[in-house]
Amino acid sequence: MNIVMLLSLPFRYKPWRPRHLRLIVNDLLQPASNKPQSHHMHLAGAIDWLCRAQDVRKDLPDAGIAAGWSFADGWLPSYPETTGYIIETFLAAAKILDRPELILRAQRMIDWERSLQQQDGAFPGHFGETGSQPVIFNTGQIMHGMLAGYLQLGRNECLASAVQAGKWLVQQQDDDGSWRKFEHNGIPHVYNTRGTWALAATGLLANEPTLLRAARRNLEWALTRQTQSGWFANNAFTQEKLPFTHTIAYAIRGLLECGVLLEEDRYLSAALSAARCMAHVQHTDGDLAGTYADNWEPRASYSCLTGIAQMSINWMRLAQEADAPELREHALRAIEFLKRTQRLDDEDDAVKGGIAGSCPIWGAYSRFEYPNWAAKFFADALIMDMTDEIIPPVATRLVKPGGQYHG
Repeated sequence: MNIVMLLSLPFRYKPWRPRHLRLIVNDLLQPASNKPQSHHMHLAGAIDWLCRAQDVRKDLPDAGIAAGWSFADGWLPSYPETTGYIIETFLAAAKILDRPELILRAQRMIDWERSLQQQDGAFPGHFGETGSQPVIFNTGQIMHGMLAGYLQLGRNECLASAVQAGKWLVQQQDDDGSWRKFEHNGIPHVYNTRGTWALAATGLLANEPTLLRAARRNLEWALTRQTQSGWFANNAFTQEKLPFTHTIAYAIRGLLECGVLLEEDRYLSAALSAARCMAHVQHTDGDLAGTYADNWEPRASYSCLTGIAQMSINWMRLAQEADAPELREHALRAIEFLKRTQRLDDEDDAVKGGIAGSCPIWGAYSRFEYPNWAAKFFADALIMDMTDEIIPPVATRLVKPGGQYHG
């Protein structure tokens, strides 16, 4: 990145500000160069950052997590979608860090999410501002938070919220199993399988066959979008773009967990095929390209840090569930790479402990931002490697034959 590129950036990024310029220069001189510390230290740093992202919204009557911190806008508004699945992260971190206050934070997040749910079951998209339309993917991710509230905190009203949201998803589903209504840019996305995972889990826990049938329809459609190389078409935010590592990892995780939940080897095999290809193109230092074309051709010179964290989780899960122990080493490499990008001692509270969208920070994924979901998935990866447990718990392991929950 040179002066010409800096000057050509949109004005809203304000790269000349000392606060911003320091981060740019750091990545120019030594990207991903911090000395890794213990998992515990890195986890505490990520969780502390997420807590600050929640506390920074104290001026507003909500308990959501700010979407992140950005050069353009500073701390962003609370984000319903990602707050939903950060609930499970706080509950897991509360145990391993011995921080019971994280459970109280998760309870407040659940209350806030439930206050946003519409009468038809949908949750609002974007930041939940007045007039925002619901989004299929976002509703699915908030369902994960509702399931965490039910399974881990015993809140029956959370399962009711998840069922109501699931029925809304079923109503919007197209005949081919995909979703086009209430979708980003009005096009179907394979990465919705991560929401389908919540739909399937809700169907099992609540004994709702309609939700299970809809989940299977979406998964069958997703399989038709996987190419011979294991890559997924229709998996980017827009039709003309290539998928980020982030959305590829979403698609893999959804198929993986649905394969486990529904005891369907085809879904698990599809996830394993893609994950093994990702392992093959992983750099020796643990890095991955920010985007990939079919046949796993890298098309970006930057890293999508969120996607790397997600892939570390996918590799660990497949080592557990798909008799692929060799993938564990790829997960560890990814985690060590991410550690080198996390600034544990930074002077800026907006940066300290967070994970940037891209490395270097001007990469095209969440450019000049520290998104909350990057810290969430990094925290999940660390906890899963430390405990060999699953975040979130797989629902069928808590379900008796016939679909009845037992705590």
